[in-house]
Amino acid sequence: MAEQPVRTEDARDALPPYPVPPDQRRAPVAVKRDLLPAVSVLSTISLLGLAVGFLWSRLAPGLLVQIVEDGTPAALRTESYHRFDDLVLFMLLGLAAGIVTGAALWLVRERRGPVLLVAGVLGSVLAAWLAYQVGLSWAQGRFELPGAPKVGDVLTLAPRLESAWAILAWPLGTALSYGLAAAWNGSDDLGRRLG
Repeated sequence: MAEQPVRTEDARDALPPYPVPPDQRRAPVAVKRDLLPAVSVLSTISLLGLAVGFLWSRLAPGLLVQIVEDGTPAALRTESYHRFDDLVLFMLLGLAAGIVTGAALWLVRERRGPVLLVAGVLGSVLAAWLAYQVGLSWAQGRFELPGAPKVGDVLTLAPRLESAWAILAWPLGTALSYGLAAAWNGSDDLGRRLG
């Protein structure tokens, strides 16, 4: 079997040192064909942020405070831990939603590739930001404060998120699960061909 010569002018068209059947040659990334489905994926994922924000607003614990002499609320002794609980709960919900999102994107076999991954990660960022905004808003509505609290009153404040960096858990989970599935796959085209 004679070796095929390697052309040096174009590295992408370089042939391997062994013969490769035509159906197993590396397919180019189809960007134009995948753009419209990627926009659909981005918008669908971003709407899931409403559900995660609502779930967080219902699960996150409130913070018990007592009104002190100058009229400001002071957290009760062990209640300040709920500030951490609220943040961790939001991040865990985002990470779980990201893992499910990445796995669901992997099931879209005919569109697998970098375009779908970028759309999934951007949609996850938008969804997490939306969950952050509406979750805080719905939590404020769940824990309404009385008009004029008196000194010594014990109130429940709405949950808060101390850091906006929590929105990165969802896109991280999406990229991680999609990337693991792509690494596990042995095909050059990630199994896009159905036949």
